[in-house]
Amino acid sequence: MCVVGGGYTGLWTALAVKEREPSARVVLLEAATCGSGPSGRNGGFVHGYWASLAELVSLLGRDSALQLARAGERVVPGVRALGAEDVWLREGGMLMVSASPAQDAAVEHAVAAAAAAGVAEQAVPLDGEALAARVRSPVFRRGVFFRDGATVQPARLVRALRRRVLDVDVELHEHSPAGFRNGEVTTPRGRVRTAEVVVAINAAATGWRPVARHVTNFGSYVVLTEPVPHLLEEIGWTGGEAIVDGRMFLHYFRTTDDGRVLMGSGSGPIGFRGKLDARFTGDGATAARAEHGLRRLLPGLADARIERAWGGPIDVSADHLPFFKTVPGTRRVHYGVGYSGHGVGPSWLGGQILASLATGRDDEWTALPLATRDVPSLPPEPLKRIGGGLVRSAIMAVERADEDGRRAPLPARVGAALPRLFGMEIGTR
Repeated sequence: MCVVGGGYTGLWTALAVKEREPSARVVLLEAATCGSGPSGRNGGFVHGYWASLAELVSLLGRDSALQLARAGERVVPGVRALGAEDVWLREGGMLMVSASPAQDAAVEHAVAAAAAAGVAEQAVPLDGEALAARVRSPVFRRGVFFRDGATVQPARLVRALRRRVLDVDVELHEHSPAGFRNGEVTTPRGRVRTAEVVVAINAAATGWRPVARHVTNFGSYVVLTEPVPHLLEEIGWTGGEAIVDGRMFLHYFRTTDDGRVLMGSGSGPIGFRGKLDARFTGDGATAARAEHGLRRLLPGLADARIERAWGGPIDVSADHLPFFKTVPGTRRVHYGVGYSGHGVGPSWLGGQILASLATGRDDEWTALPLATRDVPSLPPEPLKRIGGGLVRSAIMAVERADEDGRRAPLPARVGAALPRLFGMEIGTR
């Protein structure tokens, strides 16, 4: 069996195959080094799907939503099994906060959906006082706490996975860009003849014909402060909670083991025909938006100096859920894509699903909605990029106006409403 891609999905898949069939020969090919793409440069949020239950119920129905959320509870234990000390695993749960009047609805919807599904304990409402007990900010209005949530140092997680696949005798070949055709995978230095191929290249796959109509790339950027443990003490953010706000193009932020704060913004450039260019790693405007979010949301960190900023592409599916399939007309080419900015945790689920597909199993993993649902399509290019860009700009204008306490211009409000009118999702939530 050959796995193409040495990020989280490929590494988890290789491990899961060896767990199912210890004698299987597994070859893993990576174009650069393991984790050199988004797997090594993300925000490090690790969670399943309880925080997305409201959206899941509307997409999948109650029973399937609960099935997926319960499967996602196994993500953090799967990471924990690698060794918490190696990956800086911190199990502090996750907060969604409202930082403007328009964001209150997102918090309320999350709480109501969990209660309606009979799992109120998965989304605990926090009023202003209870939220301030976890993190103090003058702009935080209310929140909801999800116990299903943790953080890791993403590159450390890649290294731990890399060590583990080598320990179980996976044949790893880095600096080996691959192509495949008719059961043969080729690299500049050789070829692999195999009965099963798993394509696990995520954002790099968005121009690939089997998935191109269902996924696009967005840029996501983070900024990282110097160590400021004394400032974190002052605002009471010492529990290690991962935090997101209630925007469509959300801010996501967390602390690190050495007392830094990472702030991310999923408002970067949109891809075209799957091309990954310098905009996804060097867009100063998006990094500036991430820093602006830090200063606005956490003014108690005004004195924290930004030390680094970086970005990368995320593969966004039409319904914001990943999907794992076998290429139609084949029994041997399997793939996973579409994590939509939430891939650190769900990549573990993806590894289980792809391993079962590649080993011919019909089991609890291949029965998950991530493998069975019909994935909606996005418009064809160039409409996908042009339309997505226009709608995104309108939504961002509405969000900025709300945060500033003013009403957005009519064209922005109309543009922001277009996705709902056409039954589409545009964004990173």
